[in-house]
Amino acid sequence: MTAEQKQLARREYGYGQDAFERGNYRNAVEHFEKAVALVKPTTILGGKVQTWLVEAYAAAGRRKEAIALCEKLSRHPDPETKKKGKSLLYILNAPRLSTRREWMSEIPDLAAISDKGGDNSGLYSRAPKGKRSPKQDLDDLEPIDWSQINTEENSFVWVALAGIALVMIGLAWLA
Repeated sequence: MTAEQKQLARREYGYGQDAFERGNYRNAVEHFEKAVALVKPTTILGGKVQTWLVEAYAAAGRRKEAIALCEKLSRHPDPETKKKGKSLLYILNAPRLSTRREWMSEIPDLAAISDKGGDNSGLYSRAPKGKRSPKQDLDDLEPIDWSQINTEENSFVWVALAGIALVMIGLAWLA
C-alpha cells in the first residue's frame, strides 16, 4: 500500500465518519467500503474502518452484511478490533425488543418549515405575558429590628474553631 493510497483511505474513512454522524448511512457505507478497498484489512486502520462499516451497515438496515463482517472482525489479528467485533456481534445477534406505541415519542416532521423564513407564524407562539407585580420601593420596606434577632455568640462556633486549631497543630507537628 502506497502513502497516497493510505492518505486516500484515511480521507474516505473521515468522510464516512462525517456522513455516519450526520445520519446519512448510505453515503457512510459507500465511503467506508472505498476505504476498506484501499487498506489492508488486517491492519489496525483496516480494523477501525471495518468496525465503522459494521455500524453503518446496521444503521442502513443491512443487518446480514453487518453480522457477516462482525464474524470476520472477531478473528482480526488486532486484539482491540477483535474485542470490538465480538461486542458488536453480540449486540447484532441480540433479540429485538418489542415496543408499544405509547412508549414511543413522536417527532414532528420539520421538512414543512421553509429555510427562507416564509410564513411560519402558526408554528410557534409565545406564551402570554402575565401581570408583573410592581417592584416595591426601598423606602416602603420596614427597617430590621435587631432586638428580635439572636446575636448571641453560639458555642458551636468556638467548638468548631478549637477543632480546626487542633487539626492544624497536629498537621504542623507531623510535618
